[in-house]
Amino acid sequence: MNFRPLHDRVVIKRIDADEKTAGGIIIPDTAKEKPSQGEVIAIGPGGRDETGKLIPIDVEVGDRVLFGKWSGTEVKIDSQDLLIMKESDIMGVLTDVFSKKNAA
Repeated sequence: MNFRPLHDRVVIKRIDADEKTAGGIIIPDTAKEKPSQGEVIAIGPGGRDETGKLIPIDVEVGDRVLFGKWSGTEVKIDSQDLLIMKESDIMGVLTDVFSKKNAA
């Protein structure tokens, strides 16, 4: 991808929702909601405070994140459907707590 976001913007690729419910019912495409999880593909350098000091972004490329249902702007880059949003639109980073506890 030849795209570098500016300031505190982040490029996210949505992670597709499950095709079936827990009970095994297949969900048709027309009934699916857009997933609110995604993988960070690219990040900008960060925002600036009132004095001009750079504030780095807390997420990293490769992080799985949760974001609001209506967050971001949908774009198509290199035939991929992506979202560009501000870092503040990201609600949190999904971490694998189980594997970190076992590694310690």
